[in-house]
Amino acid sequence: MALPIATTRRTRLLASTSIILSLSASAALAQSEAVTTVAPLIITTGSLEQTLPNELSSYGNDIEVIESGTVRDRTYVDTTDALRMETPGLYIVPFSGPFSYSNLSLQGSRTGDVLWLVDGVRINNRLYTGTSPADTLPSNMIERVEVLKGGQSLFYGTNAAAGVINIVTRGFSNQTGGEITGGADSNQGYHLSGYGRGALGRNKFVVYGSYDKADGFAPFDHFEPSATDRSRSYDVKSGGIKYAFDLADDLAFSLRYQHTDAIIDYLQPTTVARGSNKRDEDIFSANLDYAPNDTFQLFAKGYVHQWNSYYTTIENTPGSPGAPPVVVDLNTQWWYYDSGLNVVAQVKPRGGFDLLFGYDYQRYYGQDDVLLIERQAETVNAGIFQVRTNESLFKSARFAAGARFNDVNGSSSSIWNASGHVDVNPQIYVEGSASTAFLLPDAYELHAVDPFDVWGEPDLEPEQSLNLNLSLGGQTPAGRVRWQVTGFQRRIDNLITDDSAATTFKNGNPLPGAAVNGVFVNVNDQVKVNGFEAQFVAGLNEDWSLNGSYTQTDAHKQGSSAQIVTIPEAYAKAGVSYDPKAGRYGGSLSMLWTGDVMDSGGHNYGNYVVGDLAGHLYLDDAHKTQLTVRVENLFDQDYATRGIRTGNNDSGVGTFQYRFLGEPRTVRVSLTRRY
Repeated sequence: MALPIATTRRTRLLASTSIILSLSASAALAQSEAVTTVAPLIITTGSLEQTLPNELSSYGNDIEVIESGTVRDRTYVDTTDALRMETPGLYIVPFSGPFSYSNLSLQGSRTGDVLWLVDGVRINNRLYTGTSPADTLPSNMIERVEVLKGGQSLFYGTNAAAGVINIVTRGFSNQTGGEITGGADSNQGYHLSGYGRGALGRNKFVVYGSYDKADGFAPFDHFEPSATDRSRSYDVKSGGIKYAFDLADDLAFSLRYQHTDAIIDYLQPTTVARGSNKRDEDIFSANLDYAPNDTFQLFAKGYVHQWNSYYTTIENTPGSPGAPPVVVDLNTQWWYYDSGLNVVAQVKPRGGFDLLFGYDYQRYYGQDDVLLIERQAETVNAGIFQVRTNESLFKSARFAAGARFNDVNGSSSSIWNASGHVDVNPQIYVEGSASTAFLLPDAYELHAVDPFDVWGEPDLEPEQSLNLNLSLGGQTPAGRVRWQVTGFQRRIDNLITDDSAATTFKNGNPLPGAAVNGVFVNVNDQVKVNGFEAQFVAGLNEDWSLNGSYTQTDAHKQGSSAQIVTIPEAYAKAGVSYDPKAGRYGGSLSMLWTGDVMDSGGHNYGNYVVGDLAGHLYLDDAHKTQLTVRVENLFDQDYATRGIRTGNNDSGVGTFQYRFLGEPRTVRVSLTRRY
């Protein structure tokens, strides 16, 4: 049930701590396949690109990992759903259930401050950085999800100002295997997915695919009579194929291709007879990994990401129920094309230091015929360098420092990063990172020319930020309880925002319509983010485990004490899980509490608790056939996912207010067969 709106900060802290300690939610972090880590999880094999996130974590960068077992045992439909319930420190809420846009905040960030990757390929929408690219990412593709916190622009560039979410798809295996899953839910939804993998000599193969379709639920708490399409449906088909060939014992080549074809409803509470985005997305990459000895390792990746969306809006005429619908947009296209080349080498000469250096090239262009963004291109060239200590210099400590030199369409800038991890003793460690990061303006902010919308400003400067993270963590001598407390700070300069009073455009030239619509500008006000997060994992015995996390943020502009809109002041996750390794069944209870979240009108749409209950049963002793049931939003909480919005009444007189609603209580059932 929702906490009172007038709850004080101290009361919120006590309430969230109570949730963590008494309700206990989320996944069992002690599971063999489902682990969200507090201390770094180190992967010691694989290519340099695959191990990079976990190597960064060993040098003081915070990382959380969700494994495929967690996704399977909770029947998560899409990637957003899994991240929402399983990742400490991450606030992410889908606007209208599975496969929808979402608001995201990682340690007090905005949605566009976090970079999304699929197998290392950036998928952020550079037309609009404020839209999450996870609305077409089904959960079946997940081998694991890695969430790196703090400024990560050193290796990943723009959009990594507050962190990186890397979705690693189904991995290669020397053994033949796979699974097939079918399921349904109470929102008239259906799911079918599967994957297979194996090897033939030096050749390795992976194939995966999924189909998700649902009639959905009513996404608003108010509809005018003119809105006749009132259930937000989705129809998502996604598949991928991966191939790897060992050219030699020390040289491997791999190809990856993923395609998504989706139709996702985009509704409004008035006039809409039909509204949808039709997606056609392709991700292709080719990798070369070379590791001739223990002192040298290199990877090179070329990639192409092509994203096309076709927008359709057909509207009814308010007050005229018999009138034929009016076509406003019919498959109007908005699209972008992103390609690039990444090369990173690691050298471990004799002595106390290791070196990493690399080159990053990105070529991006796109266009929107709906909101009228002119076609423009952007080219980024970057050089990367990092130096790290190794065990020959310090046995119980690791430090790293590096810099990135960027050239964006002829404009140069640089950023730096420093981090470290110190084992005080076998039970206590201290780690931290300090970095600068940058966020390039998106195409909307640069080149929007819609006469009924905010105008773009081609001369905008990138946002610059300074990020600080400091953590104290440890474990009990037997390792059954692990914990970590992290303080974080961010300072953002050159903030990009829309100025409704602006009347000039590009070097002082008159801007048609700007007096009404405004223009994007860099402002002098610095944004400050301060906060902390605390988390623990407790294995009570071989079968039972608990975990919990609490995050508090204070994000405001200079000269103001008001929290920045859409960034929650506090949120908590907690959970209990039962998973006997030799048993035929298991289950978990997951809880999520969201504190105050304000919209631009001063309305608080936070203060609610959402719970999930999941259970699984193996139908055979070999654990090859699994029945899974999850009750999402267990208490059928009525909560808003976005702030209060205003629409026009059908009568043409007056307005009404409405909310975007979270998914109601939903029962999901699936049956999986592994081979």
